[in-house]
Amino acid sequence: MELLHIPHSPPLRRCSTPILTPAFSSSPSSSGESRWTRLKRAVPTSQRRQEGQLKGLPLRPRCASSSYPTPASDVVELPLFPLPLVLFPGAILPLQIFEFRYRIMMHTLLETDLRFGVVFSDAGSVAGVGCVGEVVKHERLVDDRFFLICKGQERFRITRLTQTKPYLVAEVAWLEDRPPPPGAPEEEGEDLEVLATEVERYMKDVIRISNRLNGKAADKDEGGGAAAADLRRGLFPTPFSFFVGSTFEGAPREQQALLELQDTGARLRRERETLRNTLNYLTAASAVKDAFPSSPSSPSSSS
Repeated sequence: MELLHIPHSPPLRRCSTPILTPAFSSSPSSSGESRWTRLKRAVPTSQRRQEGQLKGLPLRPRCASSSYPTPASDVVELPLFPLPLVLFPGAILPLQIFEFRYRIMMHTLLETDLRFGVVFSDAGSVAGVGCVGEVVKHERLVDDRFFLICKGQERFRITRLTQTKPYLVAEVAWLEDRPPPPGAPEEEGEDLEVLATEVERYMKDVIRISNRLNGKAADKDEGGGAAAADLRRGLFPTPFSFFVGSTFEGAPREQQALLELQDTGARLRRERETLRNTLNYLTAASAVKDAFPSSPSSPSSSS
C-alpha cells in the first residue's frame, strides 16, 4: 500500500475527533425526521447504478471551466479529504463536515465542480491512491456545517502535494484498469465473467451462512433469498469488483490494496480468496454450533 507522509501538517485525527464523520447520528428536525434520513431518502437503494442513473437526485452540471477533466486528461489538482476509510467507485458515502478548514473547502467546491479526493489516512500518513467523491446531495446548516451524500467516481494516484494548509491539495493522475500484458501467466488470462460469477457465488454463500449463524431468516432485506439472487445486478466485472471491495468493511488496508490494483482479474482473484477463507471460517463455526447447540435455560423452580 502506498503511503505518503504529510510534512508540516498536524497528524490526521481519527475516532474521537474525526475530520469528517458519517452523518448517521445527526440530530432530528422538528418533524422528528433526521437530516440523514431526509438526505438518504433521495439516494437510490442500490449503490451500483451507473453514473447518470441516480434517479431523484438533482446532479449539479459540471462547470465548463472546471479544473477536473475526464480521466483521459493530464495531471490535475484536486482537494483531498483524508479519512480512516476507503471509498470505491460507485459507492455511496454519507459525511458530516464541521471542521473549519473543510468548511472553507466546501464553500469553494459548491461554487465549482463538487468533486474532491477521498484518501485513506492512517497514523499521520495518507495513501498514495484514492477515489474522487462527487457531492450528489448536500444540506448546509445554520452553523455552517454540511451534511453530504457523495458517490465514488474515478480513482487517482497522488503525484505531488501542492498545498498542506488550510487543507490538502495535490496533483493527481487518473488510474484505470489495464488488460494483462501479452505473455502473462495463464492465471492472469482467466475469463473475467467466470471470475465475477465465482466471486458472486462465494458472496452468496458467505451471506447465507452468516445469516444462519446470526439467527437471521433469509429474506429480501437481510441479503438472503431474492435479494441475494443477483448480487451483480447487471454490472460488468470491473464495477462489480469495486462493489465487492466496498463490502469488506472493517478491513481498510485490504480495501486499499484492492483499490490500488489496476487489473480487474487480479482484484477479483484476491476477493475470491478472501471470500473463500471467510466461507471456510464460517462453515467451521456453523459446524461447531450444530455440534454443540446452546442448551435452553432451565425454567426457574417456583417456591
